[in-house]
Amino acid sequence: MQNAFMCGVTILLIHNTRGLVLTHLSSRMVAAIAIFAALWGVLNSIFAPIVFRVFGLPILCDMIGFAVLTITVWWTRKFGAATVVGLIATVVNFVFNPAGVHFLGFAAASIVFDVTAKLIGYDRCFKKPLFVTVSMLLVSVLSAAAAGLIIGTFFMDTSALAKWGGVLGWAGLHAAGGVIGGFIGITLVTGLSTRGVRRMDVKN
Repeated sequence: MQNAFMCGVTILLIHNTRGLVLTHLSSRMVAAIAIFAALWGVLNSIFAPIVFRVFGLPILCDMIGFAVLTITVWWTRKFGAATVVGLIATVVNFVFNPAGVHFLGFAAASIVFDVTAKLIGYDRCFKKPLFVTVSMLLVSVLSAAAAGLIIGTFFMDTSALAKWGGVLGWAGLHAAGGVIGGFIGITLVTGLSTRGVRRMDVKN
């Protein structure tokens, strides 16, 4: 019953994303946001818990999330897109993993990612490959560290945190994951650009 309810909420969020908060997005952008969010939520809920149980590290969550957010911002270049991806991914995560409350930290990190990329400027971020690397790594690491601080403060057991130097150590682990996730996103963005794939609002 709970999963059915959450699935219904997810469908409503995806269906109403444009009308609720992002009236400046086209239908194609809304569809892309829904796909990116579903990809992040599903992959995270299935594989991240396995990696965490085996290695005790949260890095896979960051790798998936910040790679997806990087592609989202590059492709849409619209303020609010990354935030909505994070919020919908959070709902999708709860559908498949209702106990995964730590994902709320990534919802907050999506907002940090969104705001930071906007402040830097989309044209500046994606002007040249070097700009992409520097700006997206900075945004990913900052956002991942924010996720780690929130998760460590509100959702982690103190004994588990002690192994990694407390909340700050946990934030550092997430920041390392943000570096990897950022590099994955940068590699994908650079590869797509090299192959002539253009962002959504640019016509060939």
